[in-house]
Amino acid sequence: MLSFQTCRKIATIEMTANFQKSFIAVHVGAGYHSIAMTDEYKVACQNACLAGLAKLDAGEHALEGAAAAVAVLEDDPITNAGTGSNLNLHGNVECDASIMDGERLLFGAVGALSGVKNPISVAKEVVKEQIKGQMSLGRVPPSVLVGNGALKWARDHDIGVVSGSDMISQKALSAYRKHKQRLMEVEQEARLSAKRSKLDADVEDIVNTPEDSLLESIISTPDESLLDTVGVVCMDANGNICSASSSGGIALKHPGRVGQTGTFGSGCWAQNGNTDTASVACCTTGCGEHLMRTLLAKECFDSLTGSDNASLAISTVFKNKFLESPMLNGVKFKLGGALVIKCWGHDDVELVWAHTTKSMCIGYMVSGDKKGKTVMSRLSDTSVAGISLSVGGKHFHT
Repeated sequence: MLSFQTCRKIATIEMTANFQKSFIAVHVGAGYHSIAMTDEYKVACQNACLAGLAKLDAGEHALEGAAAAVAVLEDDPITNAGTGSNLNLHGNVECDASIMDGERLLFGAVGALSGVKNPISVAKEVVKEQIKGQMSLGRVPPSVLVGNGALKWARDHDIGVVSGSDMISQKALSAYRKHKQRLMEVEQEARLSAKRSKLDADVEDIVNTPEDSLLESIISTPDESLLDTVGVVCMDANGNICSASSSGGIALKHPGRVGQTGTFGSGCWAQNGNTDTASVACCTTGCGEHLMRTLLAKECFDSLTGSDNASLAISTVFKNKFLESPMLNGVKFKLGGALVIKCWGHDDVELVWAHTTKSMCIGYMVSGDKKGKTVMSRLSDTSVAGISLSVGGKHFHT
């Protein structure tokens, strides 16, 4: 049975007659966040909100505000994005990042990128190149770049490149050694088992375990290094919205693997509204393969545009399009989260978050706030990660 925790609070904010307020919300991932480190996660959210809102209040476009907030989270080694990201199977950092401009409906992303401190800056430049239109000889500007191609793009656009080792934190290295040791033990046991049984089979076929085995391990043994993707949704003073996401991916991922953050419709979505429809922005977090199969970011957008109740819409889409999605048949634990805003101009903003993981940390801020407000959302003690759902939110009438 699915268990739903839903909370919804109303916040009323005064606004001067001649100033349109900006809004930003961030998250540091849906996964597991220890109680001991809760304050550190909340501070990371507040710092990101401050950086993003400073851009928005200076009159800059939502694209710049979202990228600035994500860059702060990438620089913070407590997150699984940029510096401090999970290490892949070979012990290297490979990052994904994406951003979507709700005004122009342009999407830019990078995947499996090494050597760039702020992958979101490369994704932003991909969008800005699209804004310019066709390239020389009528070439179509890219939307997604990966690996060495993304790294060359960064160099060509004067984005600083660093050594891969400079992005490895001690926390990530310690986690990698622990997971690598466990993997070696599993592989050794498989070889011994094969030898004892005199099986004439390829070790790779024996070693590969079902998807749920790893997820069950994540759930039963909480580890802050295994999941998490940071994300931002925001609205600028002109009512334009943007969504952005950045991730180091799941621990021990195969080199070259790209998660939902680097794929269209899965990691983030943003679309300005008009006189008849609201503006909506969404970013997702969790197990990338689950989010890609279900196109969760786009599903959240579709659900929100067809409902007058954002919290109910997100609850419904998580239940019908994620937890009970036929695309995830056979997957026992579905790990995902989302942060969304629905805006009717500047005078009605609804913020909603949802997660099936043990916890999710959120921060948000409105023009005029001295610092961001934060929430550490957790499943109840009787809920089961990957099966249960928590939904929360706030409604701002400006």
